[in-house]
Formats: sequence, structure tokens, C-alpha cells
Amino acid sequence: MSKSIKFYYDLLSPISRGLWLGLKLGNSPIEYCPIALRKFEQLTDEYKKINRFQKLPAIVDGDFHLSETITIIRYLSDKGKFDEKLYPKSVEARARVDEFLEWQHLTIRLACSLYFRDGWLFPINGIAPKPKPEKIQALIEEVETNLGLMELLWLEDDFLVGKNLTIADILGSSQINQLRLCQYRVDEVKFPKVAKWLERVRDTTNPYHDEALTFINRKSKQAAAAKL
Repeated sequence: MSKSIKFYYDLLSPISRGLWLGLKLGNSPIEYCPIALRKFEQLTDEYKKINRFQKLPAIVDGDFHLSETITIIRYLSDKGKFDEKLYPKSVEARARVDEFLEWQHLTIRLACSLYFRDGWLFPINGIAPKPKPEKIQALIEEVETNLGLMELLWLEDDFLVGKNLTIADILGSSQINQLRLCQYRVDEVKFPKVAKWLERVRDTTNPYHDEALTFINRKSKQAAAAKL
């Protein structure tokens, strides 16, 4: 009997969280192995043997070690261990999902990552001081430029590439939801399509969606209360 594939993740990481959600929805035969980024467990010698890049997520399939979220999705799909509804087998349908996954790297993912890093992660860990208001505003403007592009280019239907949820929606929404830690929420008036899409993704992926965001929602509420 073959051993389960091991999946190393932390739900604080948006890409780890997105892949975790996709695997849960597909009821994939996976052994879940949490790695605490907050404790810097990804930097240990033990984890370096799992992933030489010392980042999350990663998988181990027997003697085969693999990192990079999109590559992991393709690998699992090719082995028949990823939900075909989330990552289709047909060439054209998969290409549409891949199109977004490649597009988002230097757009919504980059903008959200920079805001999260400079607006929350670095300050809370004492790596850098809290940015000045004008810096925060510049980070928000970059995020909203890309939210505008999503409204214009990707949300003509219920989901990013049609009427059905795919891993593109899961990973894209995960990046945006990360900004709750920065006390940022998508403006329903400025970005009505994005706001409705985020709710649609939540409704379609629950109960796992809310479970995945437990830590982020708790920290977000604590930060909001502290400001009162």
C-alpha cells in the first residue's frame, strides 16, 4: 500500500491556505503536516531536508520532494490526486485557470503581498517600523489598481473563469483575504464584482473557508478592538 503524500503548510500563508482549501474540498488522500511560520519552523535543519528553499507549501511523495504551489497543483492533478472540478483535465479549461494563475503573480498577488509584508508582518515582528500613512496609502492604491483590473478583466461571470469555482478563485481570494490582518476590506461600492465574488467563494467553499481563516479573523478582530 502506497504512503500518503505529505503536505507541509501554514494557514497564515495565503498560498498554503489556498492549496489546503483546494485539497480539503477535493477530499484528497493527503497527510497534513503543519509548519509554524510564527515559530520559524521553516528555517530548521529538519525542514530544510523537506524543502531546500525552506518555504511553504511543500509536498513529499515517497522520495520525491516538491515546492511551489502551482507546480504542486499540476503534479497532484497529473497523478489523479487533485479535484478535476477545481483544476480541469481538458486542455482549454485548464489553460484558462492557468492563465489567471500566471497573471496574478505580478498583479494581485504581488500587491497584496507587499501590503501584508510592510503593513503587518514586518512591523509586528519588529523587522521594520510601521509605515507612515503616505506609504500605507501607496500600498492600498496598488492593491486597488489590481482589484480594478480583476473587476474589468476577470469577473464577467460568477467566478474567475466561468460559472464554476476553480483553484484560481481559491488562490486569488486567499491573497485578498490576507489583507484583513492590515485592517483592509474590499469596498463594496468601489469594487462590487470583487466583493460579491469573495462572498460567492466563501459560500461555495465553506465550512473549510472559515476554518482556514480562523487565525486571521481572530487577529483582525483583536486589532480592530485595540483601535477602539
